[in-house]
Amino acid sequence: MKYYLIAGEASGDLHGANLMKGILKCDPEAEFRFWGGDRMAEVGGVERLAKHYRHTSFFGVSEVLKNLRTIFSQLDECQRDVEAFAPDVLICIDYPGFNFKMAKFAHRRGIPVFYYISPKVWAWKERRVELIRKYVTRLYIIFSFEVEYFRERGIEAVYEGNPIMDPIAERLAATPSREEFMRAHGLDGRPIVALLAGSRKSEIRRNLNFMKALAASREEYQFVVAGVSWIAPELYDSFLAGSGVKVLTDRTYELLKHSAAAVVCSGTATLETALIGTPEVVCYRMDEFSYRVAKVFVKIGFISLVNIIMGREVVKELIQHDMTVELASAELSRIVEGGSGHERMMADYGELARIVGGAGASERFARRMVEELKTIKKL
Repeated sequence: MKYYLIAGEASGDLHGANLMKGILKCDPEAEFRFWGGDRMAEVGGVERLAKHYRHTSFFGVSEVLKNLRTIFSQLDECQRDVEAFAPDVLICIDYPGFNFKMAKFAHRRGIPVFYYISPKVWAWKERRVELIRKYVTRLYIIFSFEVEYFRERGIEAVYEGNPIMDPIAERLAATPSREEFMRAHGLDGRPIVALLAGSRKSEIRRNLNFMKALAASREEYQFVVAGVSWIAPELYDSFLAGSGVKVLTDRTYELLKHSAAAVVCSGTATLETALIGTPEVVCYRMDEFSYRVAKVFVKIGFISLVNIIMGREVVKELIQHDMTVELASAELSRIVEGGSGHERMMADYGELARIVGGAGASERFARRMVEELKTIKKL
């Protein structure tokens, strides 16, 4: 069968790649075409990559408004590509602003739509639940609390665990010892604080200056940025030149594993950091207009997935004007080993891991999708 997948950012690329691996186990003759990234290309073939997410990832109200012409052009491009490929199913992976429009397009042309990793409609834009009812054939969710949420709204979603455990388990199994890691990357003997400044250029521009200032205030640690390969090294250098802060590219899980603590932008990285077991403080800043819009429309009290899943504050969130060197430094002291909050955070992380579940979710989701699609094809 033919599968068209759309992922618009790094986490979607990661989950899309693992989902594709699972689909191939259930449907060895599967044909793929996709919007995604390098990880999906490794599975499906770079010749099947229609558009890389480095060209499609826009975040925040201001950034979206500035790039509306580009976004509409990309929608037209994607729609033409879907029609040319004529898939048996469209698999939308998160990325709601774009994917809901593609779901509507596919639905009107009789193409089944599987939505994998639901938009966080319970946080804001709950009206999107109606779009799911109208245009999505089957919804696949990755948080256990979403089962009842969608059931109460008339949608029976499929839950098979959280796929984030799959790449974590795979990468950590191959992680070198701390001594090997430090030697390989020219790090000294001081404890490491990992800096996860985001995967978008706009996030890096808004957060990395702060992280550099934090590093300058705590010389007893060595601060290391978890870089990503789709961001030009020159962008990191423009902020970090002369600071002594190093950048390690595409080594995020290994870096977190060997770090005493981490300073993390909100997003999937907050959950990954917790599941790896690294104490963290969440720091995030966006443009002022987007922040004011979010303050009005976001309905939940937290922005980090760790706190959202647990329903209480497990990790400190320093957002916008609270994001200061003084507050972040104090929180680092509190959560590192020997700090007053360390044991409590580790206990909470253990509870979180039990809620999220173990590895294998990607393959289980893939099996359910293939079974669902076979049933649809028989009708």
